[in-house]
Amino acid sequence: MSYWHALLLAIVEGLTEFLPVSSTGHMIIVANLLGIGQFAFTDTFITSIQFGAILAVVVLYWRRFLQSFDFYLKLAAAFIPFGLLGFVLKDYIEELLKSVTVVAASLVVGGIVLLFIDRWFSGARKEVTTPSFPQAIKIGLFQCLALVPGVSRSAATIVGGLSQGFDRRSAADFSFLLAVPTMFVITAYQLYKTYKVAAPGAEDIKLLLFGNVVAFIVALLAVKSFVDFVSRYGFRAFGLYRIVVGIVILVMIALGIPLQII
Repeated sequence: MSYWHALLLAIVEGLTEFLPVSSTGHMIIVANLLGIGQFAFTDTFITSIQFGAILAVVVLYWRRFLQSFDFYLKLAAAFIPFGLLGFVLKDYIEELLKSVTVVAASLVVGGIVLLFIDRWFSGARKEVTTPSFPQAIKIGLFQCLALVPGVSRSAATIVGGLSQGFDRRSAADFSFLLAVPTMFVITAYQLYKTYKVAAPGAEDIKLLLFGNVVAFIVALLAVKSFVDFVSRYGFRAFGLYRIVVGIVILVMIALGIPLQII
């Protein structure tokens, strides 16, 4: 992997981690377009640079992380379903991550859902700073859908928040906060797996640091822009985008067009 590859993947991660479009799905597609999708280090890089995006949330929402201990218990309650199911299905999930077809199909299905989500949850909404324990667990169950590559963790948890009566901004805010423990655990696990097989070389570590810095900067800009946009206009635009991208990839696969462009 070159620094050019690392830059492109990190920009994609920063832009899409907190948008309901699936950052992992986009990075898998981009990695294949760049011709580096088959390398083991690419998987490590794709997972690990999510830590940079996590730090962006910590910086932007630092006051929220200074709340009572009860707040952390709610985050833990929301994370546990994802953590347990992810651990049980980790081998199966790793196989799905290798399939661009699964990612593309998930983009289309998730896009169709987002087209109608504003209509489904058009009733009275309320601003919520911290969910109750039952609400946190239910949002955590929605997050489990993101174990399928291409579903989008952000989309799943935002829909989970909307299903609990949250307004769009509150649902997005809690989705971002829940990303911190979720992505931290995923990143730590991926790095542990990497070190268990073979410790990354000095150049690999430089690429990871570079990717995390870029993802952090881009995510800082993307988070605030997304919250403002979705509060005003809803999720339809993201649904259309997912459908178009997913269909284009599926058509390329069906026609035997190589995904590698570089």
